[in-house]
Amino acid sequence: MGDARALLMSGVPELLILRLLAEREMYGYELARAVRTATHDAISLGEGVLYPALHSLELGGLLRARRRRAAGRTRVYYSVTAQGRRRLAFLASRWRRIAAAVETALAGPQHA
Repeated sequence: MGDARALLMSGVPELLILRLLAEREMYGYELARAVRTATHDAISLGEGVLYPALHSLELGGLLRARRRRAAGRTRVYYSVTAQGRRRLAFLASRWRRIAAAVETALAGPQHA
């Protein structure tokens, strides 16, 4: 089941990160909380997934990072670039197609 779960979850962190950062700029811990809230605690991105994804998305030009001092500490805030918004639209469209196909399969042959 582990392999199936990994396959199902591939791309989900990127999609959720881009979607939530398209709403507003956030720092890592704030984004992790936003993912849990947005998914009603169904998905939790740990540091081992979240931070490598953020760095990869930044290196790919999909996110912009900037350091800002807040409450006596320096935080890295992330926001989506224009390229990131295009990627989000593509991923959201692909996800909706896949979700619709799975829903059709779950409904059974009478609904196919």
